[in-house]
Amino acid sequence: MCGLTGYFDSANATSTDVLVRMTDALAHRGPDASGQCTWHPETGGTVGLGHRRLSIIDLSEGGAQPMTRGALHIVFNGEIYNYQEITRELQELGHQFVSTSDTEVILAAVDEWGIVDAINRFNGMFAFAIYDSRRNELVLVRDRTGVKPLYYSLHKNLVLFASELKAFHEHPAFDRNLNANAIDSFFRFGYVPNSECIFESARKLLPGHLLRIDLATQRHVLEEYWDVFDAFNQPKLKLDFVEASQQLEELLVSAFNYRMVSDVPVGVFLSGGYDSSAVTALLQKSMVGRLKTFTIGFEDASFNEAPFAKQIADAIGTDHTEYTCTRQEAQAIIPTLAHFYDEPFGDSSAIPTILVSQIARRSVKVALSADAGDELFAGYNKYLRVIEFLRLAQKIPRPFRQGRFFALLSKLPLPRQMLKRTLENLSAVYDERLSHCGLMKLTSQVFRDGEINAMLACKATPRHTVFESEHLLVAENDAVNRMLAIDYKTYLPDDILTKVDRATMSCSLEGREPLLDFRIAEFAARLPSEFKLNGSQQKLILKSITHRHVPRGLLDRPKKGFSVPYFQWLRGDLRHLVDDYLAPGLVASQGILNTHFTESFKKRFFAGDMKTNVGMWNLLMFQMWMERWGKGCSVVKSDE
Repeated sequence: MCGLTGYFDSANATSTDVLVRMTDALAHRGPDASGQCTWHPETGGTVGLGHRRLSIIDLSEGGAQPMTRGALHIVFNGEIYNYQEITRELQELGHQFVSTSDTEVILAAVDEWGIVDAINRFNGMFAFAIYDSRRNELVLVRDRTGVKPLYYSLHKNLVLFASELKAFHEHPAFDRNLNANAIDSFFRFGYVPNSECIFESARKLLPGHLLRIDLATQRHVLEEYWDVFDAFNQPKLKLDFVEASQQLEELLVSAFNYRMVSDVPVGVFLSGGYDSSAVTALLQKSMVGRLKTFTIGFEDASFNEAPFAKQIADAIGTDHTEYTCTRQEAQAIIPTLAHFYDEPFGDSSAIPTILVSQIARRSVKVALSADAGDELFAGYNKYLRVIEFLRLAQKIPRPFRQGRFFALLSKLPLPRQMLKRTLENLSAVYDERLSHCGLMKLTSQVFRDGEINAMLACKATPRHTVFESEHLLVAENDAVNRMLAIDYKTYLPDDILTKVDRATMSCSLEGREPLLDFRIAEFAARLPSEFKLNGSQQKLILKSITHRHVPRGLLDRPKKGFSVPYFQWLRGDLRHLVDDYLAPGLVASQGILNTHFTESFKKRFFAGDMKTNVGMWNLLMFQMWMERWGKGCSVVKSDE
């Protein structure tokens, strides 16, 4: 796990000092070593590669980066878990290696098979940049699901790329104009989705994609090499539930064991839920020693799942560490969020994720996190709510099935905000004839169209998102599988994986995602939806496997979620943060938010309107981000 950055400057105007600063901006991702190299292609310009190393595999100098093998030069962030098998295959073809690093295996594989065929052999999490001096080409690659981040900027005669945006700020030619459409997207979803970036000149490389840049012409081509939709569009497997459960468990064991490959200690985040319990139980079963597990607890019992995690750890037999953090410790994280999440990010569970990462880092250098179980096996309650909502909507008498009828009702002075939202949803359903995925998008939004229009002083155009790509899924996918496919390409990479990557990297901890083995995704996508969600039973097949290894009584309980009572803090001893960052003078000077809206929203929030909780957190996170990264930036409405 590391941090990478680099550039191609056709004007030769980037100094070595700039590359060093760009690299050092990522020091938290790799505190063990730093390296930079530059090359001068025959066609002109300069290529620079920078790397910060967190040593996990091959701790010697043999694993140092940038790494060169023949005409290929690489900086790499991540792990190739099956690198030993690929090494043996390459050795049989005559390749020799000077290190035991998976980085060298990437270079040899690309040299032997070409970049796409090599990637398709890799099982891992990865983002890397390869400069091929023979082909005069720069290639950026991101893993299938998007576990590892990779940003790039193509502006005038300069190409920039990095694991995090903060590296771009060290280059004097980086265009810092803000993207109004990305701002709009952030306030809708709580994150900037898809390839969009908060800076108009930058983009995220999409999961499962690579970007080729011809250094002679500076033409670039974006290529997709993997898409989970392709798996969902395959015929569903003809297996009964028992057979499917047995095959899935074999896949889980293989994927989990791969994620234990390391030359340093490895632990597991254990929350006490089904996903982390499954990972922990299956790993411990195959280990000789005791697996190290970590749980964070909270003083507020309504948010504290640590006692349940302790019971499960005792039942499985792990070496368990539990730490109860104080309110002051949790609150101290808030001022750091805008630094580590250097694009606006609104998921408040970043706070406990950073805290548990800090605790784990005291004992291990690598920790497994059990994300994606909800997206793979239908664990979110939103799927149930969407299905039930549309079922009830169809029971409304036909004469009243008109969007404008419910829109008018929602304008009435209603006693409950929930009723108003329900009527707004019904209005949208009948006006737009929303599908399950369309309603999932609508109900996932933090702010709706009317609120966005009132909030933003800088007008934007709502962007096309993966939510509008439901038509790419074949008819064999029912509503449940369609919603899972959409979530796998939206909420999972843009929220969950972003949260975990920045949280773990904030304290130089490598976070691994065993449930994100692409073989599990491809298998789960081809399962009938009733194996995942059957009536009100969620994660049916994953739970059946987990129950074979963990007593059911320790797991069957309401899910609390991984959060903190930030809304209580912001109405109490942290009220000054809202007052300071949403002060009318500051808001007006930025020219992005409408002060009338923010003042009205603050009044509702401080009056105790619980429906403003998430919105207020997102407003605060945006304003804190603006003060850290957006000062002096102009806003541009992108029409791309």
